[in-house]
Amino acid sequence: MSYQVLARKWRPRRFTEMVGQEHVLKALVNALDDGRLHHAYLFTGTRGVGKTSIARLFAKSLNCEEGISSEPCGKCTACLEIAEGRFVDLIEVDAASRTKVEDTRELLENVQYAPTHGRFKIYLIDEVHMLSGHSFNALLKTLEEPPPHIKFLLATTDPQKLPVTILSRCLQFNLKNMIPQRIVEHLAHVLTEESIPYDEPSLWLLARSAEGSMRDALSLTDQAIAFGGGQVNETDVRAMLGTIDHRLVYRILEGLADHDPHAVIETLAELSRFSPDYQMLLGDIVSLLHRIALAQMLPDAIDNSLGDKEQLLSLASRLRAEEVQLYYQIGLVGRKDMPYVPDAREGLEMVLLRMLAFRPASAQPLAAVSELKQSTVAATASASTTSAAMTGSATTGSTTTSSAAPAGQPVGTSQQSEAVQSAPEPPSVAAEPTQTPVLRDHDQPADTPVSPMAEQSAPPWDDEVPPWLEQEGEANSTKKPEQRSDDPVTRVMPPALEAVQPQAASTIVQKSVAEEPITKVSDQAEPRQQTSTTGATEPEPVAPDEAIPEIEALQVRDWVTLVDRTGLSGMTANIARNLSLEQVNGHELVFHFTIEQDELINDTQRTRIVDALQQTFGCELQVVFKREEQRQETPARYAARRRAERQAEAVALLSQDPIVQTLIEQFDARLVTESVIPIDSE
Repeated sequence: MSYQVLARKWRPRRFTEMVGQEHVLKALVNALDDGRLHHAYLFTGTRGVGKTSIARLFAKSLNCEEGISSEPCGKCTACLEIAEGRFVDLIEVDAASRTKVEDTRELLENVQYAPTHGRFKIYLIDEVHMLSGHSFNALLKTLEEPPPHIKFLLATTDPQKLPVTILSRCLQFNLKNMIPQRIVEHLAHVLTEESIPYDEPSLWLLARSAEGSMRDALSLTDQAIAFGGGQVNETDVRAMLGTIDHRLVYRILEGLADHDPHAVIETLAELSRFSPDYQMLLGDIVSLLHRIALAQMLPDAIDNSLGDKEQLLSLASRLRAEEVQLYYQIGLVGRKDMPYVPDAREGLEMVLLRMLAFRPASAQPLAAVSELKQSTVAATASASTTSAAMTGSATTGSTTTSSAAPAGQPVGTSQQSEAVQSAPEPPSVAAEPTQTPVLRDHDQPADTPVSPMAEQSAPPWDDEVPPWLEQEGEANSTKKPEQRSDDPVTRVMPPALEAVQPQAASTIVQKSVAEEPITKVSDQAEPRQQTSTTGATEPEPVAPDEAIPEIEALQVRDWVTLVDRTGLSGMTANIARNLSLEQVNGHELVFHFTIEQDELINDTQRTRIVDALQQTFGCELQVVFKREEQRQETPARYAARRRAERQAEAVALLSQDPIVQTLIEQFDARLVTESVIPIDSE
């Protein structure tokens, strides 16, 4: 007996034996059981998905001698002849070889005659899209209103080429491609029934190579049986197909996850022995990255359709979501540039090296990164609260008031708005001062004349007097102070306005060194009280112009001002300004940094910072860097806070100027706060 190929031997004999296409089978089974039969059916889909098989099963169900049913007997003459392809009333036409209008007319001449043996005369036209335009026109009328004993079953792989007039006269059923997992299950069933040894990885290779076609999968299985000498194993199937080992693709992704360039390049060299299509190989990597991203966001959506679910979930736990998205985008751009590279392997290597070079700042596993993110958010909230408390706390002996900006508002914005909104009405220039500031031991006598405007609007530098406020002369001298060229009033107010009231303009900045600064207004519009010598307040960091303290006297708060005196520059200085000094234990300094600085603080930067600190203090130090929560204020945050405070103070001072208020009242002017630039007192 001659050998029959698996694709023909295992062709389904009834609807229950069909693999897949449940959405089509359900409609046909219900139509047969209920007797709701149309006169024309169109089956579309790629090769080998069951279009002709379903059409023959439908013809068998219509002509079974036991009656129209979705379960033909398979034993009567009509069922046997249809299965063997010799049923006289089932007319199969290959439209690819009979495209002329004469062939169609000859076919339709016999439509009027009743069936010879069966219940219906069935015309099964395969690849119907190959018919010519005249053939379609000749078929239209008969296809729309055929005799009651005629059924048309049309099959095509390209329904877009069919005229709309044909599509509108048929019930259309779209058959889907088979998923690899369904093909593997069917191949395992066939090989088990055929008593042929096999291993599962070889079936996955055959299923993926079939690309959704069950007929192609069975044909490849026939070839694999012959190639393997009566058995199907992975090594023989891989050699027969000439495909690359997809485990090597996973090894490339594992090398990227471990940031191991040697492993990536070695795996690519091993892949090159298969002489692969490098653009297709890059496409496989991009597709794998898509499945990894899906596994990270929706683990339940990942099935084992490719037999790699465990490897996929393992990679998803080792790669961060940011890395996967970045690698995917780099891969897409690399595929677009592949036609322009001089060598395909060179282009793929460059794409992989680009992925290694431009990975995100941290490459921790997804779970670890989530924990780090939560800790970073908590650290940021704690640092913000501490900073707000340090900024708003009053340096008084018994009373402390604080104010905090609303959430989402920059530092200094709330203070600025409060100062503007709650600013008192400016007194007349000639008015006498109504308040005498509290003097310290080194201040001037109480009878020193003080400008009312300066008394009300002086900026609150705690124990530090800006250089531009200093003036020389006798304590009781009546000489008008000389205005400096960098005075903030002269930078904002035009000379014409100064000529209107020169005395008022000068008194805005006429403030003695002896005056105690007036602090900002709190949320309750209560001025901050003066600092008491016995009050429990947090001390200020060492001033920039003071001598560098000994290492034994160094406090964590001093780091915000000492960092600029270490001699660091460039990126190293920027990194140091974002470190927080958390502990000082003798000659041991403990710095904290955030996760965003992880990749920046390398061994070179650490060495530079340690050398600068040892040179600054003139002794050997033990410096520890930890990626932990920053509880102390960093120099960068300190500088930003001071700039915001000075900006708010300058705006408040200028808004209380009588000239500015006169312009606003009489000329409907508006103070552009963004144009106010305070003189930096540091």
